[in-house]
Amino acid sequence: MSVAESWSRVMSLLREHAPADHADLPGPATEQMLAAAEERMGISLHGDLRTWLLQNNLDLPEEDVDDEVACCGFDGFPDEGSFFLGIRAMEKLYANRFMSCGFDPPDQPDNPFWRNEWIPFLSDQDGWRGKFIDVRDGRVGRWFVGEVTVTGEYESMAQCFDSVAETLTRIADGSSPVCRFTEGRLVWS
Repeated sequence: MSVAESWSRVMSLLREHAPADHADLPGPATEQMLAAAEERMGISLHGDLRTWLLQNNLDLPEEDVDDEVACCGFDGFPDEGSFFLGIRAMEKLYANRFMSCGFDPPDQPDNPFWRNEWIPFLSDQDGWRGKFIDVRDGRVGRWFVGEVTVTGEYESMAQCFDSVAETLTRIADGSSPVCRFTEGRLVWS
């Protein structure tokens, strides 16, 4: 399944079971927005990331952005405490992680906490944990400050989004002990 098909599955489940949450999500990014972000970041977006952003750019509206937090997004999606990033939020977090030598820490090139080839697409509000796509091969990894970074958690963004769709399906079936759909929204307990 492609990243476009996997994301469409996620959006269909959200539209069906949490239409109020789905209605809050903004539309797609434009090629011009992506090209400008690539130029500012100095790196090309992976094709899967580009395809996803051209379907949904999940940046908050300017008036809802909180300058006091590292990352802003739509609370409670895909889970409690983290959210998918739009292109502005990705760019901001990427700039925060960027290292002039290409990786962090500088003395561990074979086992870094962060590499400049990784672009975050999911994060918590503080930017301490989240998921990234490796622009070299499209694999998805995860980081958590103070822990070992995991590369290749998923082989692709499509596989990662399939996991989100499975979670939404479990919530819809009532088999999630920590989340339910109430009044058109995801509600975490």
